[in-house]
Amino acid sequence: MRRFYISLLWSSALGSSILAGTAFAQEAAPTDSQGATVLDQILVTGRNERSISSVAQSVQVVEREQVEEAAQENIDAATLISRIVPGYAPGNQTISGASETFRGRSVLIMVDGVPRNTPLRDVSRILSMIDLNSVERIEVINGASSLYGAGATGGTINFITKRGDSDKVTVRTGVTAFTENPGKSAGPSTSVSVEGKKGDFDYFFSASGDLSRRTYDGHGNEMASDAMLGQGGGDRTGTGNLFGVAGYQFDARRFEVSVDWTYANQKPDWFTDYTTNPVSPDFGDPYEGKPLKEDSKYLTAKYTDSDFVLGNLEVKAFYNDIFKQSPFTKFSAVNSQVYLPTNPTRPVILPPGTDPTADFNQTALQSRRSGVNLTVNTPMDFIKEGSTLTWGADYVFDATDQQLTNGQDAISPTTQNSVALFAQGEIPVTDRFRISGGARFDQFYLNVEDFTRPAAAVLLGSNIIGLPAIRVTGGSFDYNAVTFNAGAVYDLTERMQLFGNFSQGYSLTDIGGFTRRAGLNSNAETCDAYGTAIRPLLPCTNAPDYAISYADIAPEPQLVNTWEAGLRGDWGDYRGGVSTYLSTSDNGISYDIANNRVSQQKERIWGVEANIEADLSGMFTLGGSVGYVEGKYDADRDGHIEANEYLPNNRIPSTYKGLVYLTTHFENELTLRSELELFSGRDRIATQELDGAALVNLAVSKKFANESVLNLAVRNVFDTYYINPSASATRGADVPGLGRSVALSYQITF
Repeated sequence: MRRFYISLLWSSALGSSILAGTAFAQEAAPTDSQGATVLDQILVTGRNERSISSVAQSVQVVEREQVEEAAQENIDAATLISRIVPGYAPGNQTISGASETFRGRSVLIMVDGVPRNTPLRDVSRILSMIDLNSVERIEVINGASSLYGAGATGGTINFITKRGDSDKVTVRTGVTAFTENPGKSAGPSTSVSVEGKKGDFDYFFSASGDLSRRTYDGHGNEMASDAMLGQGGGDRTGTGNLFGVAGYQFDARRFEVSVDWTYANQKPDWFTDYTTNPVSPDFGDPYEGKPLKEDSKYLTAKYTDSDFVLGNLEVKAFYNDIFKQSPFTKFSAVNSQVYLPTNPTRPVILPPGTDPTADFNQTALQSRRSGVNLTVNTPMDFIKEGSTLTWGADYVFDATDQQLTNGQDAISPTTQNSVALFAQGEIPVTDRFRISGGARFDQFYLNVEDFTRPAAAVLLGSNIIGLPAIRVTGGSFDYNAVTFNAGAVYDLTERMQLFGNFSQGYSLTDIGGFTRRAGLNSNAETCDAYGTAIRPLLPCTNAPDYAISYADIAPEPQLVNTWEAGLRGDWGDYRGGVSTYLSTSDNGISYDIANNRVSQQKERIWGVEANIEADLSGMFTLGGSVGYVEGKYDADRDGHIEANEYLPNNRIPSTYKGLVYLTTHFENELTLRSELELFSGRDRIATQELDGAALVNLAVSKKFANESVLNLAVRNVFDTYYINPSASATRGADVPGLGRSVALSYQITF
């Protein structure tokens, strides 16, 4: 039986200008001198600056004030997005983004228009690594898109970093602790930023650090450090970030360079016991591996020219050097494949109770991505005044490898060159009706190197099988993707818009994940590599050659189609919107937890999102949002999606998600925000029923005459115990949610 918990979340950290809905910039609507509302806030996500009123998709903007308030409450980017974006899955409350899908699909995460995803080996630890102290605002585009390349099958989240506009220094310090044991959980955080503008030169620099210690659930139990197996947790983690950007403006031209360094280190005290329900620390089994580690650097250079002969020109070059080391894991009930310390000469059944895990069963991903983006926004007034054509080209080079701590390759080292051309047009057909449409063509040149997949132990039925290493032959491939989009916006009145669109996005095959499981992706592959040597466990008939070839792997992008229609309006004191969507794919990708395999088949996902916000007076703002998502797939691969073939929980961990809040501004610069945040869980999968939950927080902020701010926030006020649906869906094992915590911070600007 599915249980549903409801509680209240009180917080002042997110001001009334955030409305987690589907319409437009969630901000108390600005007005002109006659009191008319304005829907023309500018978006930069989409390869050109455009007003929200011209966008035929549901979008959401989180402004600087609200981002800074979240940072003051020591909320990371992943927690912020999961709370306020109704189409984004509930956060798993760790540094990983596992099972945090967007409308049941993948999300493209960018900083200043540069993707931070690693498509050749998909690793989800991205969103929580972005430092909110360096963020000016966040733009969220719902639905599939290919304007920035691969990855945005569910949506796009673009973090716009700060630029110096005045001379000032800001210092913030704080501490967060769980009330179950403040002494052993209290962790400090601090940040410093310096910005300025000297003539045509501007700069912004920031440094921040954060330390988490022990974490506790609503029953007062200490939480596991790696509850989702190989993903890392939210405890015992130190993070640091350095960011800097400098720009020079000369006439209509601007050149700027930014650099970002992100570091994290988690060293658990204990391994995780996955046999308990929920999972828990195994206090009798000290952790023996190397720490989880993040050590990533990002460099971006951008040149713009608003007087370019063909319109507005932007040239952007970037280099991402990404290093992500996962924690050490052992063979367990949820970890049915590990690497062996030695290489057997033939498949062998290991004795029951054996721990076959090698001491180097820990991997580190290295991804080096570089590229150049060219974008031109050309006026096309000869078609219709106000018409524009945004066009350009992208080039990206990607080199990705993943190694065990003993230096052996865990995946085939892979490189890929890609070239893309795109064009996007907008035409104001009448004063009230606008249409848009575009296309993108991507050509990929992929090289998968030969490598030796190390000896591994796997669980086949009730037997632990030791499998010899196998030779894996790669190859060189070229493939492409063509995507389209079209949309329209109609002004029903000066204050209300109807919009609709069709858009396509795509994701690349996780080549690294596929080659890591070489010889184990299917029974046919296992027979190909091990032949009769693995009988009678499998009915193989061929002779063993301990080799497998991927020379004809023929990778194809997963193409996703999204249809969306919605209504949005802004009446000054009242604003809101609603949208509905359908997302389909003929070759969707799902991960089978039980068999540790990836499958591709037809998928269909649908949902509804709505939001509303009202300024009840100069003192109160009341708002809320709701999101619903459900999906099915061709689980038995018979070519038809049937009534009971629902997508797994790691794609949709929660069907319903809601948010209700009341913000109160007092005359003495004291702000209080009350918020009810809830999610339903999911009961579609018989093997794991996920319960719903909602949390209760309290936060108040006080601004003083010297522009300093004191913030106090209590998350999960009633210490509600619940099972986190996203974390639990990742490995099919129940993971508790965080208990009550208190965050205190003080910020001063001078």
